[in-house]
Amino acid sequence: MSDFLFSDETLSDEIETKPKDDKWHILIIDDEQDIHQVTKLVLSDFRFSEKRLEFHHAYSAKEAMAFLEKGDVDVAVALVDVVMETNHAGLDLIKYIREHLGKSEVRLILRTGQPGEAPEEAVIRDYDINDYKNKTELTSVKLKTLLYSALRSYRDILTINRAKNGLERIITASSTFLQCSSVNEFASTILNHVTDIMGIPDTEIYCVAAVNSESNPPQDFTLLAASGDHHQSKNGKIPDNVVNSIISARQKHASSCDDKTYIGYFHTQGGMETMLYVSKESNLQETDFHLLEFFANNIAMAYDNLRLREIIKESQKELSYILGEAVEKRSKETGSHVKRVAHYSQLLGQLYGLSNYHCEILKLASPLHDVGKISIPDRILNKPGKLDADEWAIMQTHAQMGYEILKNSQNEILQCGATIAHEHHEKWDGSGYPRGLHGENINIVGRITALADVFDALGSDRCYKPAWPMEKIISLVNQEKGKHFDPNLVELFIANLGKFIEIRDSYPD
Repeated sequence: MSDFLFSDETLSDEIETKPKDDKWHILIIDDEQDIHQVTKLVLSDFRFSEKRLEFHHAYSAKEAMAFLEKGDVDVAVALVDVVMETNHAGLDLIKYIREHLGKSEVRLILRTGQPGEAPEEAVIRDYDINDYKNKTELTSVKLKTLLYSALRSYRDILTINRAKNGLERIITASSTFLQCSSVNEFASTILNHVTDIMGIPDTEIYCVAAVNSESNPPQDFTLLAASGDHHQSKNGKIPDNVVNSIISARQKHASSCDDKTYIGYFHTQGGMETMLYVSKESNLQETDFHLLEFFANNIAMAYDNLRLREIIKESQKELSYILGEAVEKRSKETGSHVKRVAHYSQLLGQLYGLSNYHCEILKLASPLHDVGKISIPDRILNKPGKLDADEWAIMQTHAQMGYEILKNSQNEILQCGATIAHEHHEKWDGSGYPRGLHGENINIVGRITALADVFDALGSDRCYKPAWPMEKIISLVNQEKGKHFDPNLVELFIANLGKFIEIRDSYPD
């Protein structure tokens, strides 16, 4: 294996370059025409994230299967009736969507007018649905509230998947840069990868470079490569607005962005300044900025390969933090939590005797431990009091969901993240979830992250509790030795408590 983290990664699937969609697609699946009409009427003026709804209709499970198999649109939410061709047609359809079609992102909301045909507890337990509603309880307000929660989860899952795919492509592109033999070949490689990473066809890109010196004015730079119809129509001349943006970034020695344009500025130890200008016809999303920033950092790294390994690992760590922080922000917790858990986990791994390489992987993957919470409704995730039995059952699904989100990646960080997400709520005595693993049947990365996560959670203010004093935290950790936690890890933790407190104090909320 190469010394570089993940340089052997290959691109497993292509990014689709679909036209920008300014609508949320809602599929109503019900054999009653009135239900379609009423639902559409109630939600006719609904907006979320400045996007309206577009409704699609299926009047049987068979018709819904045919619609989803075509894949003409990405359905965000499906409202599924239970009783249609058969008494359990809706349940059979849900299993088909999840297992046969493999559609994990779409939010499935079960609606029934005959609760006796599909008892709520059994359906929640046995089927991968996101909510269960009796048709009689869905007032106008409750239906809209339901849609807000479902669309928010769907949007956040897409954000995580986009960032995950972008990370894999950045790593792949970075290894390609190392094979370039000239600056011009390097610049052309940039153009080949930016649109792939962005996943869009309507991109205009300019890459320029300049030697940094006091005698070199801001407007003196060399065009390395460019793409886009606008540039081609000017016969190689950079448009004035692009020139002005590049000059401004160089004068400020800083990257900048607006709704449709990103200008990256990077200065290497070798004295080279690099500016990357990317413009879209449609608006750039927040994840676009993050991906471009990481990608453009890798451009600068290729000019300065003495620091290549260090910066690549830094970019991977930051993107792991971004994914972890996306969940923490939704649950109204601070991004410092994932950073502390990352450093606690790395330290525990070192104390346990894992190699430096595996400790680094653990540090980068542990921020993803709660990524599955992206599927948990806000009413449960941010409930200030104790969860009831049904709410707790839903909350527990986040471990499996986190695993499902990450498990298919070939990226070693994300593979480790999948294991951590799946097993960090297992307990040494077998009383944990989701699989009731016990002892060393729990992967060491899950055991380590479990202790790191609980230690930090107990010492932090949460919506359902104030922070505990250190004495109370240590008392609980000792009580749970051999029950919740690996006894060897507890001994290492207690013996090195000062080091963990030092990490905590370095990353305050």
